[in-house]
Amino acid sequence: MAEPAVRIRIDKWLWHARFFKTRTLSAKAVSSGPCRVNGTPVAKPAFLVTPGDVLTFSQARDVRVIRVVALGERRGPAPEAQALYDDLDPPKARAPDLAAPHAESGGRPTKKDRRMLEKSRSSALE
Repeated sequence: MAEPAVRIRIDKWLWHARFFKTRTLSAKAVSSGPCRVNGTPVAKPAFLVTPGDVLTFSQARDVRVIRVVALGERRGPAPEAQALYDDLDPPKARAPDLAAPHAESGGRPTKKDRRMLEKSRSSALE
């Protein structure tokens, strides 16, 4: 019988834990972005992680700090993925983007709102 894996590639683990939609995106995040394992910078997606490692990486506009609890065997449903890690610094809720106009009802902007937005954008460019 095969022994269970004690280490797994960082890009594969990030994909299993559902931080990135595809494994290619997780590999790009590791190789191009500031990614650290236990405080040591990592630039290769083939870096091996073990349970107990602390990962620091950027995701969207947030910096995530995660402790690996388990390695996981597959990319399963969200509850299974959330059991793979402890979030040491959960992302804060951001204020809504005020640049986009919204109708008073909270739906799509009206034609009048769009005209005002286009007018303000054109005057800002001049």
